[in-house]
Amino acid sequence: MGKVYVFDHPLIQHKLAYIRDINTGTKEFRELVDEVASLMAFEITRDMPLEEVEIQTPVSKAKVKMLSGKKVGIVPILRAGIGMVDGIIKLIPAAKVGHVGLYRDPETLKPVEYYAKMPSDLAERECIVVDPMLATGGSAIEAINSIKKRGAVNIKFMCLIAAPEGVEALKEAHPDVDIYIAGLDEKLNEHGYIVPGLGDAGDRLFGTK
Repeated sequence: MGKVYVFDHPLIQHKLAYIRDINTGTKEFRELVDEVASLMAFEITRDMPLEEVEIQTPVSKAKVKMLSGKKVGIVPILRAGIGMVDGIIKLIPAAKVGHVGLYRDPETLKPVEYYAKMPSDLAERECIVVDPMLATGGSAIEAINSIKKRGAVNIKFMCLIAAPEGVEALKEAHPDVDIYIAGLDEKLNEHGYIVPGLGDAGDRLFGTK
Protein backbone atom coordinates (compact mmCIF):
# COMPACT_ATOMS: atom_id res chain seq x y z
CA MET A 1 0.00 0.00 0.00
CA GLY A 2 1.37 3.41 -0.95
CA LYS A 3 2.20 5.88 1.79
CA VAL A 4 1.50 9.62 2.01
CA TYR A 5 4.36 11.86 3.16
CA VAL A 6 3.65 15.47 4.14
CA PHE A 7 6.85 17.46 4.59
CA ASP A 8 7.28 19.46 7.75
CA HIS A 9 10.83 20.70 7.11
CA PRO A 10 11.13 24.38 8.12
CA LEU A 11 12.85 25.43 4.86
CA ILE A 12 10.12 23.83 2.76
CA GLN A 13 7.35 25.41 4.84
CA HIS A 14 9.05 28.82 4.73
CA LYS A 15 9.49 28.77 0.95
CA LEU A 16 5.99 27.39 0.43
CA ALA A 17 4.59 30.41 2.29
CA TYR A 18 6.19 32.72 -0.30
CA ILE A 19 4.97 30.49 -3.15
CA ARG A 20 1.40 30.88 -1.87
CA ASP A 21 1.66 34.67 -1.47
CA ILE A 22 -0.21 36.62 -4.17
CA ASN A 23 2.52 39.29 -4.07
CA THR A 24 5.26 36.87 -5.19
CA GLY A 25 6.10 37.65 -8.82
CA THR A 26 6.83 35.22 -11.65
CA LYS A 27 10.63 35.27 -11.30
CA GLU A 28 10.57 34.63 -7.55
CA PHE A 29 7.77 32.07 -7.88
CA ARG A 30 9.77 30.10 -10.45
CA GLU A 31 12.92 30.17 -8.29
CA LEU A 32 11.04 29.10 -5.17
CA VAL A 33 9.31 26.18 -6.91
CA ASP A 34 12.73 25.08 -8.16
CA GLU A 35 14.20 25.30 -4.64
CA VAL A 36 11.33 23.41 -2.99
CA ALA A 37 11.54 20.69 -5.64
CA SER A 38 15.24 20.27 -4.77
CA LEU A 39 14.50 20.05 -1.07
CA MET A 40 11.73 17.52 -1.69
CA ALA A 41 14.01 15.49 -3.98
CA PHE A 42 16.51 15.27 -1.14
CA GLU A 43 13.85 13.52 0.94
CA ILE A 44 12.22 11.47 -1.83
CA THR A 45 15.57 9.81 -2.62
CA ARG A 46 16.17 8.77 1.00
CA ASP A 47 15.55 5.07 0.26
CA MET A 48 17.73 4.84 -2.88
CA PRO A 49 19.92 1.72 -2.68
CA LEU A 50 23.64 2.05 -1.91
CA GLU A 51 26.58 -0.26 -2.55
CA GLU A 52 30.01 -0.37 -0.94
CA VAL A 53 32.95 0.50 -3.21
CA GLU A 54 36.64 1.05 -2.59
CA ILE A 55 38.29 4.33 -3.51
CA GLN A 56 41.67 5.95 -2.92
CA THR A 57 41.68 9.12 -0.82
CA PRO A 58 44.82 11.33 -0.65
CA VAL A 59 45.63 9.44 2.57
CA SER A 60 44.64 5.79 2.10
CA LYS A 61 42.23 3.35 0.55
CA ALA A 62 38.67 3.62 1.89
CA LYS A 63 35.46 1.66 1.65
CA VAL A 64 32.65 4.12 0.91
CA LYS A 65 29.01 3.98 -0.08
CA MET A 66 27.76 5.10 -3.49
CA LEU A 67 24.43 4.82 -5.30
CA SER A 68 24.07 1.35 -6.74
CA GLY A 69 23.04 2.59 -10.17
CA LYS A 70 19.27 2.61 -9.75
CA LYS A 71 17.94 4.53 -12.74
CA VAL A 72 15.52 7.42 -12.23
CA GLY A 73 12.90 8.87 -14.54
CA ILE A 74 11.18 12.21 -13.92
CA VAL A 75 7.78 12.70 -15.55
CA PRO A 76 6.30 16.20 -15.30
CA ILE A 77 2.62 16.67 -16.10
CA LEU A 78 2.49 19.48 -18.67
CA ARG A 79 2.66 22.31 -18.32
CA ALA A 80 3.13 23.26 -14.68
CA GLY A 81 5.10 20.12 -13.79
CA ILE A 82 8.00 21.45 -15.88
CA GLY A 83 8.66 24.02 -13.14
CA MET A 84 9.75 21.26 -10.76
CA VAL A 85 12.07 19.30 -13.06
CA ASP A 86 15.29 21.35 -12.81
CA GLY A 87 15.21 21.30 -9.03
CA ILE A 88 15.24 17.49 -9.06
CA ILE A 89 17.81 17.19 -11.86
CA LYS A 90 20.27 19.28 -9.83
CA LEU A 91 20.42 16.37 -7.37
CA ILE A 92 19.98 13.52 -9.86
CA PRO A 93 21.71 14.73 -13.05
CA ALA A 94 21.64 11.30 -14.71
CA ALA A 95 17.83 11.08 -14.54
CA LYS A 96 15.93 10.90 -17.81
CA VAL A 97 12.84 13.04 -18.31
CA GLY A 98 9.55 12.00 -19.89
CA HIS A 99 6.55 14.26 -20.47
CA VAL A 100 2.82 13.69 -20.35
CA GLY A 101 0.31 16.30 -21.51
CA LEU A 102 -3.33 16.24 -20.47
CA TYR A 103 -6.32 18.47 -21.15
CA ARG A 104 -9.76 18.44 -19.57
CA ASP A 105 -12.59 17.34 -21.86
CA PRO A 106 -15.22 20.13 -21.63
CA GLU A 107 -18.08 17.64 -21.84
CA THR A 108 -16.97 14.93 -19.41
CA LEU A 109 -14.50 17.09 -17.39
CA LYS A 110 -12.18 14.06 -17.46
CA PRO A 111 -8.47 14.43 -18.33
CA VAL A 112 -7.51 13.32 -21.83
CA GLU A 113 -3.93 12.58 -22.88
CA TYR A 114 -2.72 14.63 -25.84
CA TYR A 115 1.03 14.05 -25.57
CA ALA A 116 3.36 11.44 -24.11
CA LYS A 117 7.08 10.97 -24.70
CA MET A 118 8.94 8.68 -22.32
CA PRO A 119 12.34 7.03 -21.85
CA SER A 120 12.18 3.58 -23.47
CA ASP A 121 13.26 1.74 -20.30
CA LEU A 122 10.58 2.95 -17.86
CA ALA A 123 10.27 -0.53 -16.35
CA GLU A 124 13.86 -0.30 -15.07
CA ARG A 125 13.48 3.18 -13.60
CA GLU A 126 12.16 4.63 -10.38
CA CYS A 127 9.66 7.09 -11.85
CA ILE A 128 8.84 10.37 -10.10
CA VAL A 129 5.68 11.99 -11.51
CA VAL A 130 5.63 15.70 -10.69
CA ASP A 131 2.94 18.38 -10.71
CA PRO A 132 2.70 21.39 -8.38
CA MET A 133 -0.97 20.73 -7.61
CA LEU A 134 -2.98 17.66 -6.62
CA ALA A 135 -6.56 18.96 -6.67
CA THR A 136 -9.21 16.46 -7.76
CA GLY A 137 -6.50 13.93 -8.58
CA GLY A 138 -7.76 13.38 -12.14
CA SER A 139 -4.58 14.49 -13.93
CA ALA A 140 -2.26 12.59 -11.60
CA ILE A 141 -4.33 9.40 -11.94
CA GLU A 142 -4.34 9.64 -15.75
CA ALA A 143 -0.60 10.47 -15.93
CA ILE A 144 0.22 7.42 -13.80
CA ASN A 145 -2.11 5.30 -15.97
CA SER A 146 -0.10 6.54 -18.96
CA ILE A 147 3.31 5.56 -17.60
CA LYS A 148 2.04 2.22 -16.27
CA LYS A 149 0.81 1.41 -19.80
CA ARG A 150 4.38 2.07 -20.95
CA GLY A 151 5.88 -0.34 -18.42
CA ALA A 152 6.54 1.72 -15.27
CA VAL A 153 6.19 -0.28 -12.05
CA ASN A 154 8.09 1.72 -9.42
CA ILE A 155 6.30 5.09 -9.18
CA LYS A 156 6.23 8.03 -6.79
CA PHE A 157 4.08 11.16 -7.09
CA MET A 158 5.40 14.52 -5.89
CA CYS A 159 3.50 17.80 -5.58
CA LEU A 160 3.75 21.12 -3.78
CA ILE A 161 0.22 21.27 -2.42
CA ALA A 162 -2.67 18.84 -2.32
CA ALA A 163 -6.33 18.75 -1.34
CA PRO A 164 -7.50 15.82 0.80
CA GLU A 165 -9.97 14.85 -1.96
CA GLY A 166 -7.15 14.47 -4.49
CA VAL A 167 -5.00 12.43 -2.12
CA GLU A 168 -7.87 10.01 -1.47
CA ALA A 169 -8.70 9.69 -5.17
CA LEU A 170 -5.06 9.00 -6.08
CA LYS A 171 -4.64 6.47 -3.27
CA GLU A 172 -7.76 4.63 -4.40
CA ALA A 173 -6.80 4.59 -8.09
CA HIS A 174 -3.11 3.75 -7.55
CA PRO A 175 -2.63 2.15 -4.11
CA ASP A 176 0.94 1.16 -5.04
CA VAL A 177 2.14 4.76 -5.47
CA ASP A 178 3.75 6.77 -2.64
CA ILE A 179 2.61 10.41 -2.50
CA TYR A 180 4.95 13.23 -1.42
CA ILE A 181 3.39 16.59 -0.52
CA ALA A 182 4.95 19.86 0.65
CA GLY A 183 1.63 21.18 1.99
CA LEU A 184 -1.68 19.39 2.60
CA ASP A 185 -4.48 21.96 2.32
CA GLU A 186 -8.00 22.25 3.68
CA LYS A 187 -10.32 21.36 0.79
CA LEU A 188 -11.43 21.94 -2.79
CA ASN A 189 -13.89 24.76 -3.42
CA GLU A 190 -16.93 24.49 -5.71
CA HIS A 191 -14.75 25.36 -8.74
CA GLY A 192 -12.23 22.60 -8.01
CA TYR A 193 -9.53 24.99 -6.74
CA ILE A 194 -7.43 24.05 -3.72
CA VAL A 195 -8.14 26.22 -0.63
CA PRO A 196 -6.09 28.14 0.47
CA GLY A 197 -3.88 26.92 -2.39
CA LEU A 198 -1.64 29.14 -4.51
CA GLY A 199 -3.82 29.95 -7.53
CA ASP A 200 -3.01 28.51 -10.97
CA ALA A 201 0.54 27.15 -10.80
CA GLY A 202 1.02 27.21 -14.58
CA ASP A 203 -0.04 30.83 -14.90
CA ARG A 204 2.19 31.88 -12.01
CA LEU A 205 5.19 29.94 -13.36
CA PHE A 206 4.93 31.21 -16.91
CA GLY A 207 3.39 34.66 -16.46
CA THR A 208 0.13 33.85 -18.27
CA LYS A 209 -3.46 34.59 -17.30
